[in-house]
Amino acid sequence: MTSQEITDFALSFPETTEVHPFGPVPDVYKVAGRIFLFLIPEADRPRIALKCEPTLALLLREKYPAVTPGYHLNKVHWNSLELDGSIPDDELQEMIHHSFDQVVAKLPKAKREWVLRAASDLERG
Repeated sequence: MTSQEITDFALSFPETTEVHPFGPVPDVYKVAGRIFLFLIPEADRPRIALKCEPTLALLLREKYPAVTPGYHLNKVHWNSLELDGSIPDDELQEMIHHSFDQVVAKLPKAKREWVLRAASDLERG
């Protein structure tokens, strides 16, 4: 996936916004105000960081050399991924979706229900 494809995919999730709280880079994607994806869209070496369930994070690091512990993030709960083409697009999309789900699951009940309702409306609409 290209940086633009990552952006388009991330923004397809309900209640997702792109912000730049740290300057022009990285692009930060939030659901209901909580970060689920960082994108560093440098043309020569684009990278992303995703939230991940700890056991799965370790398995992905073993499976793909492009997946490493989160750079400048909690290394238990975050993975950094170099977008070098070694991770199949469908698996990359699954990882992004997992990150989104991890964050939504930790939202307060009212916000979580709002996001899930918005997701349901998107599927129907």
